[in-house]
Amino acid sequence: MDLLNTLVDKGLRRELPTREEALAVLATPDDDLLDVVAAAGKVRRQWFGRRVKLNYLVNLKSGLCPEDCSYCSQRLGSKAEILKYTWLKPDEASKAAAAGVAGGAKRVCLVASGRGPTDRDVDRVSETIEAIKEQNEGVEVCACLGLLSDGQADRLRSAGADAYNHNLNTSEGTYGDITTTHTYADRVETVQQAQAAGLSACSGLIAGMGESDADLVDVVFSLRELDPDSVPVNFLIPFEGTPLAKEWNLTPQRCLRILAMVRFVCPDVEVRLAGGREVHLRSMQPLALHLVNSVFLGDYLTSEGQAGQADLDMIADAGFEVEGAGTTTLPAHRAPAGAGCGSHDGGCAPCGDAPGDAVAEPGEVPAARTDLVAVRRRGAGTDLAPNA
Repeated sequence: MDLLNTLVDKGLRRELPTREEALAVLATPDDDLLDVVAAAGKVRRQWFGRRVKLNYLVNLKSGLCPEDCSYCSQRLGSKAEILKYTWLKPDEASKAAAAGVAGGAKRVCLVASGRGPTDRDVDRVSETIEAIKEQNEGVEVCACLGLLSDGQADRLRSAGADAYNHNLNTSEGTYGDITTTHTYADRVETVQQAQAAGLSACSGLIAGMGESDADLVDVVFSLRELDPDSVPVNFLIPFEGTPLAKEWNLTPQRCLRILAMVRFVCPDVEVRLAGGREVHLRSMQPLALHLVNSVFLGDYLTSEGQAGQADLDMIADAGFEVEGAGTTTLPAHRAPAGAGCGSHDGGCAPCGDAPGDAVAEPGEVPAARTDLVAVRRRGAGTDLAPNA
């Protein structure tokens, strides 16, 4: 296909595709899916070889968020039966992080629900970062605490944070349809504050919320312009008890096309397969490794992922290798820190979780796989061992 040859050439040169080319990737038929994956895979291997970076989430404070993000199980008014607890103590968070590091995670992502941290919250998270780094030499730490106020990014950086995550989630034009308590511009500003403080910026999207192909291209092009080091791609987990509980719009094939489009638009950044991979990609997850170079290990914020060992087996069986702690993630021409952060279960709160089967015919609305949405009941905030 001339389209794919053009996109590969542009990806190898770090040249931005046209909007029409990005839209064409999303419109390719299922019969051409393997060709699309193979083409995007060439770009992925050019910049990242066959390495897969592992990331581990620690939910520092679960539920009871005052924001109304429609996709989130922790949102204001959510009836999702998730774990709810206040801030973990630094030693509790460090213990949870150690489980992920022992499982092979190179980066620990510290997430807390809420609009944004108070100065006391920043102090608390700073203590947690210091505790994690003291006990896990060489580990990267990414914070995800919501909207930042002036000076907070600098304080997190001084405490040892390597990165900050704040997703754009969807296009600017449709942002008001999913959230009313803050704006798209607020999110952009927080990412820019993190970058200005010298933190590695991580910002991505959530697919499957009823958006159009044009919306997906809009948000990915906006991310390219914002230039984060890491772009997590989340697939909506339609939690019962949230406004988007009935939004089952994704097939494994569409998920792969979305990931391929992101890789072509952002060829040399850390593209992370984040929440929802088990629910929507299901048995086709290994194909996604040809498109992304980073995944989350084990569970997410409020939902359960597949077993950590299953993740490691999948990576090895697909012919990839776990990226070592001493390896710089990003290509040399990008940020000196060579890092990139991760997302969570869906944005400012959750992004994804669990496995499945039935493949829908092209154009057919996929069946809701509510059996695959498993609310997290282990790990941080519980007495049970985490899944890592």
